[in-house]
Parts: sequence; C-alpha cells; structure tokens
Amino acid sequence: MPRPKKPRFVSGYPTITAFVPQGMPQTGEIVLSVEGLEALRLSDFDRFDQETAAQIMEVSRQTYGRILGEARATVSEALVTGKALRIEGGTFEMRGPHRHRRRRGRRGV
Repeated sequence: MPRPKKPRFVSGYPTITAFVPQGMPQTGEIVLSVEGLEALRLSDFDRFDQETAAQIMEVSRQTYGRILGEARATVSEALVTGKALRIEGGTFEMRGPHRHRRRRGRRGV
C-alpha cells in the first residue's frame, strides 16, 4: 500500500481554472493539478529558485522538482497537441491565517 501524499501548501485557489485553444478544433482535455500551477507560478512567474520555492510549498527540493517537471510536461502537451487545459485537484492545503496542518501522531492517547 503506498504511503499517503503529504499536502503541498499553495497561496490560493486559481481564479482562472481552464484554458481552451482558439481557432482550431479541440483535441481533448488535460488536467493540471493546483500544486502544479503553484510550482509553475513560483519558478517561472515569481522566479524563485527551486530550494526557496520548495520551502514555500513546504516540500523537499526533490519533490518540488518532480511537481514542477510534471506541470511543465502537462502544459507543454496541452500547447503542442491543442488540448484544453483544466486546473483542478491535487493534494494541497491553502496557506493563510486559518490553515490547519495534519499531525503525524496523536498526543495524550
């Protein structure tokens, strides 16, 4: 049985959740996870290095690199093949004042 994924922290849910190609027939749909979009935002838009971006998302640098690689592959597939890109799902928690973290054990039991 695989180990459950640790949640990745994102700054907020995206306001735009889909991109559809114009001027050509749509050849399908591909899904980009919310944490994948966050990784793209941190590296390509905000220009953080992978170590800093991994600390922001509270994951290891290796995990961050894997998330970023998968996100880039998903976006490039959508662009090259003319598929619609939908942003949803994933294993993430929102960063903010009311965030809740899962604990690894129980105290006082």
